[in-house]
Amino acid sequence: MAEPFNQSAAETASAPVQGGTPKADEQLRAIVARIERLEEEKKALMADIKEVYDEAKGNGFDVKVLRQVIRIRKQDRQERQEMEAILETYLGALGDL
Repeated sequence: MAEPFNQSAAETASAPVQGGTPKADEQLRAIVARIERLEEEKKALMADIKEVYDEAKGNGFDVKVLRQVIRIRKQDRQERQEMEAILETYLGALGDL
């Protein structure tokens, strides 16, 4: 079985774009570098968020419900009310209310 091909960031940055101009090559390198930096920042933020959820769990909060609260608070109030009304209608139609 062949091993997957993995280039380091340095190798990727120094490899020219096939048929590209030097300016395009530099732009591509800059874009890739920015994306990689942002991915690292995102990874660090996700670890921080996980720590906060772990802390909440340690303090007796239900993390599953807490995640739902966060998701709901991101929604527009009008959109959330419409969704809740439809949910209520569906549950009523199923006899679950």
